[in-house]
Amino acid sequence: MLKVENLNVSIGPIPIIRNASLQVDEGQMCGLIGRNGAGKTTLLRALMGAIPATGTVQFEHIDLLALPAHRRAAHGIGYMPEDRRLVPEFTVGENILLPTWSTEVADVDTRLEWIFSIMPEVARFKDRRALELSGGQQKMVALARALMAGTRILLLDEPFEGLAPALARRLGEVLANLKTEGVSVLIAESNELHVLDLLARAFYIERGAVSDKR
Repeated sequence: MLKVENLNVSIGPIPIIRNASLQVDEGQMCGLIGRNGAGKTTLLRALMGAIPATGTVQFEHIDLLALPAHRRAAHGIGYMPEDRRLVPEFTVGENILLPTWSTEVADVDTRLEWIFSIMPEVARFKDRRALELSGGQQKMVALARALMAGTRILLLDEPFEGLAPALARRLGEVLANLKTEGVSVLIAESNELHVLDLLARAFYIERGAVSDKR
């Protein structure tokens, strides 16, 4: 599904990601675990094309690094950034539909109904503007938006960060339900306790280097 080999990312003269390799199989939920500043966000942003990178990133049969950033989501990749990046003036529904405005997502209405069926709390405030929501509610909307594009794989950056315990449990339930949907997931988290029960495999990142052992 997703195979990353010898990924390197530098910001200016400073190397941030160093020969990182990992693999997420089809339908598998994997973790990328590391403290703040270890390189988790940089690695995910590199996969999405927000930061230049070298190495090999094979997504199914696609050379992902050869694609411009704006074409990557069209291959079924959903991305939830750490800071949510919702458009504050747009409604929740409009934010969720944003990926469909620039990519050819099939059966948009059917997919939106499915997202609302697994996240009914988001459906309840779909007509509210994003700026009217709490931070936790915005996290749920950002996940729903990632699901709209992520028909094949989700890249989630610190989805549990800053969530109240009740909302964190609810988010965990939503992610657990995705296991039955055949969607692959790579979750970047600083605290593995949030996700350990969900993961088939964990990778650990420290100073930009990735290993499957601590």
